Amino acid sequence: MVKLVEYIAKALVEDPEQVEVDIVRDTDTEQMIELRVAPDDRGRVIGKNGRTAHAIRSLLSAASPEYRTVSLEIVD
Repeated sequence: MVKLVEYIAKALVEDPEQVEVDIVRDTDTEQMIELRVAPDDRGRVIGKNGRTAHAIRSLLSAASPEYRTVSLEIVD
């Protein structure tokens, strides 16, 4: 999942070298991923009204097994 988030984020931003993806919590049923980008690129990852961020979260949900919840947090 980390590679998927990293790939999508690097494709969206202008400065792909500042993209950082970390796993904050990883259990059998839950995984929380943090995404950090440059301050100027934050709007590109979030999108208008959060649509891009919602689309990324939807992709993560579709790619994860049924028993596992994957959440994405975009941090400053």
